[in-house]
Amino acid sequence: MENQSSAAHFFFLVGFTISVELQLFLFVVFLAIYLLTLTANVAIICLVRIDTRLHTPMYFLLSQLSFLEIWYTSSIAPELLMNLVGWKYISFSGCFTQMYFYFSLGSTEFFLLGVMAFDRYLAICNPLRYPSIMNGQVCLQATITCWSVAFISVFFLVLLISHLTFCAPTVINHFFCDIPPVLNLSCQNTLLEEIVVFLFACTIILTSLMLTVVSYVLIVFSIIKIPSTKGRQKAFSTCASHFTVVSILYGTVIFIYVRPSVSYPMDINKVLGVFNTVVTPLLNPIIYCLRNKDVKKAIKKVMSIKLSERNTTSYITK
Repeated sequence: MENQSSAAHFFFLVGFTISVELQLFLFVVFLAIYLLTLTANVAIICLVRIDTRLHTPMYFLLSQLSFLEIWYTSSIAPELLMNLVGWKYISFSGCFTQMYFYFSLGSTEFFLLGVMAFDRYLAICNPLRYPSIMNGQVCLQATITCWSVAFISVFFLVLLISHLTFCAPTVINHFFCDIPPVLNLSCQNTLLEEIVVFLFACTIILTSLMLTVVSYVLIVFSIIKIPSTKGRQKAFSTCASHFTVVSILYGTVIFIYVRPSVSYPMDINKVLGVFNTVVTPLLNPIIYCLRNKDVKKAIKKVMSIKLSERNTTSYITK
């Protein structure tokens, strides 16, 4: 009982079992990526608010995704950076709080990507009805639903896991409080919790994936029917960025969570975890900016305004 009681206060995060020099190198790299992620996603949000041409449902959803990515990576990156410099302990409450926000924000992202796919389907397949269906009120209601359903459903999942008994030594073989390694620390039979987690992952990930896949199948059929090559290219370019983001995110997460309990090297999950929580939030704004003409035009407009203001200020000063 003493071991169980003391173990419940702190968890030890193993992190990456590499040399100290390499950990410090990764600290610098991940810190740079984290700061770039915050900057890039804040820039997307500001662009959507500033440029009136971006006041459309598509870019409203994109700004929501950027806002979510800021908090999603912030739920893991600071703890990862602390782990790399030697602070590997996390409290019991801190562990489950991190777990709650990580999975809540991740689930919200899947829902948002499904809504964004449906938005592209309406824009391409029903362009005449699109303005009346995807108006501002509908977009707001859809995003509120995504956030609410995700945070409420994950709350009960984390509550179920937090009531387990954990025995010493409470060593989590990961760099954050992921569900599978935490379940491995329980003294109790976790078959029920594993089934609930698996069903939860299947429900959240696969249902949103099905909505996305069905939307893109219908989009492809509609694009094929467009007579002109230029029209087909334009239609495809409007959803190419979203499809790229979806492919990256679903590919990594399905491999980690939506599979039976097979013995995979934990290092593979750690690498995929870094890619999913640190790298992907930076890739999203980059992909949308590089492949989106409207966003690039908005950036050029803001840059030209700032340059003009700077030249005016310099001229007045002289």
